[in-house]
Amino acid sequence: MKTAPGTLIIHNGTLIDGTGTTPVVRGLVQITDGRITYAGPASAAPPAPPNARRIDAQGGTIMPGLVEAHFHPTYFNVAALEDLDIKYPVEYVTLLAANNAKLALECGYTAARSGGCLFNVDVWLKKAIENDIVPGPRLAASGREICGVAGLMDWNPDFRKIGMEGLVLLVNGPDEARAAVRKLVKDGVEWVKTYPTGDAAAPDTNDHHTLCMTFEEMHAVVATAHNHGLKVTGHCRATQGIKNALLAGYDALEHATFIDDETLELLLARNTPVIPALRFEQASIERGPDIGMPQRIIDGHIECMEGGAESARRILKAGGRLGMGGDFGFAWNPHGEYAKELTFFVNYVGFSPLATITCATKTGAEIVGRAQDFGTLQPGKLGDVLVVAGDVLADIAILEDRTRFLAVLQGGVIKAGRLLSQAQPSVN
Repeated sequence: MKTAPGTLIIHNGTLIDGTGTTPVVRGLVQITDGRITYAGPASAAPPAPPNARRIDAQGGTIMPGLVEAHFHPTYFNVAALEDLDIKYPVEYVTLLAANNAKLALECGYTAARSGGCLFNVDVWLKKAIENDIVPGPRLAASGREICGVAGLMDWNPDFRKIGMEGLVLLVNGPDEARAAVRKLVKDGVEWVKTYPTGDAAAPDTNDHHTLCMTFEEMHAVVATAHNHGLKVTGHCRATQGIKNALLAGYDALEHATFIDDETLELLLARNTPVIPALRFEQASIERGPDIGMPQRIIDGHIECMEGGAESARRILKAGGRLGMGGDFGFAWNPHGEYAKELTFFVNYVGFSPLATITCATKTGAEIVGRAQDFGTLQPGKLGDVLVVAGDVLADIAILEDRTRFLAVLQGGVIKAGRLLSQAQPSVN
């Protein structure tokens, strides 16, 4: 991905650097040849070259680009899970994924970690983004997901003769789990996504207290993935599923909805990050009735939302790591609403705006595996910056309105926002 040559100054705004430290009211960020050379009070900034370009934050907010840590670009706002394996061919899914990546960038998300995809599209989407073929977040790619036979993602009865190859790899036992990971190794993924537990969306067969993989299968996945330098994450709602994932050596957990004291201690000891993805639950409750979602499913989402919020509070209070990612890509939780996850964590879970932003930037970059490159505004890091018209700390919901974005930058290059229409050399 190209970076901007020369020097760019972003000034006249409150600087939130992403580390969780006190914001700087009159802050300034200097970017030279795509990387940050200064971030701090404007009064202490080094002299700028006479030909430096400038962005006036207009008294608003200067902050790191956001990181969507549970991103499904190939999920096309489906009305039902079953649509994912039968509705569109790979060619159309690829076009939809590229459009969703562009939308995420326009929403201020300069990086993302794939939470599972159809047809291995995310690996090639990542290459296209890195080569400036399509705009989108810097992406850590996963591929087809791994689930036990008859688990959450195996909804087709055998008589249909559909193997789900485009969406998941179904496994029966450790040997098949190892074989599934080896297929993903050849596909070129970075993250292996699994389904240790069920979900409220499947209350009759695999609800959120059901286990969908055995510990032996999970351990085989981790051992094989780690042998090839890949990381493993898993959809973990049930307490025992969370525990099994931690004992197996998972590198991250999706949801961790019902965590108990023993499992929390294990999580902290291993410093494993969690992506609660609670906007999915909130959206299911709010919009489920409008799309005909059965009440028993909505009730399950209520339980997951309340349990997940309490688990998130306990994890953060205990010093654990949380990333932000709302499991978007469903009709009731569509792409483009990514920042609603941040608003939910402030208004419902009770996090401070600053803590929420830290989770959505610094910790997100750690989960992606590129904390050395972005996630905070510090010297040496890439100039991935979000410039917002307004005080984000006073009203975090401003981040839901992309018309408030003056500039979304990657490597000092303006990729979205009001200033995109202006010529790069004359940004002012």
